[in-house]
Amino acid sequence: MRWAEGEKGCTFERGDDGKYRYGLWTDDLGVTLAIDSQELQKAKRRLEPMMGILLTFRYRGTSSVYVKTNTISLEFVKHERVVHAALDPDALAAHLQAGADSLEDQAQRESRKHPEKLAEKETGLQAYQKDLTDMLDFLSARSLRAEALDPATPETNGWLFFSTRSKWIGDWKAQEDFVLRIPFENYVLEFPFTLPPSEGELLLRKRE
Repeated sequence: MRWAEGEKGCTFERGDDGKYRYGLWTDDLGVTLAIDSQELQKAKRRLEPMMGILLTFRYRGTSSVYVKTNTISLEFVKHERVVHAALDPDALAAHLQAGADSLEDQAQRESRKHPEKLAEKETGLQAYQKDLTDMLDFLSARSLRAEALDPATPETNGWLFFSTRSKWIGDWKAQEDFVLRIPFENYVLEFPFTLPPSEGELLLRKRE
């Protein structure tokens, strides 16, 4: 089943929180994809270059459906149609921590060679460690996890991240096209979306 504007079971919303939301309903399952209007810019500024997507699943059937995360993928349509699977949050956290440890070791070696740069290195490391701590806390608390949905547990939500590292993914275009695919046992949900949806569009957040 593929999301298409105006089709039955398909919704689209520009939110006051700066996110675009695409909704798709089957007979018993609804999925909402939310993505920040500035996600292309944010992807480059993260500790690891990657895109973040917030997914919400709502089940209204009488049986159950299993939400897997390791089979969800994102296609970068304008970049040789590269397809990346969702990053495992625990593996991602370990990768980021290893990168931080390596950076700290490198800074200590350079500081021994150039003691005069010690303060500068320590300031940079402290800023990096703060960003790392924030990201690790986010991954731990807000990542989407595999879960079975049923009448007793009808909803789950969380973030998935997709790496933008690839020889085929260069600079972003003025508009980028993507396809998010969510496989289930007997069907696949497809969400084609464009950032920004309208060329030159700037979505402003409502001030609280």
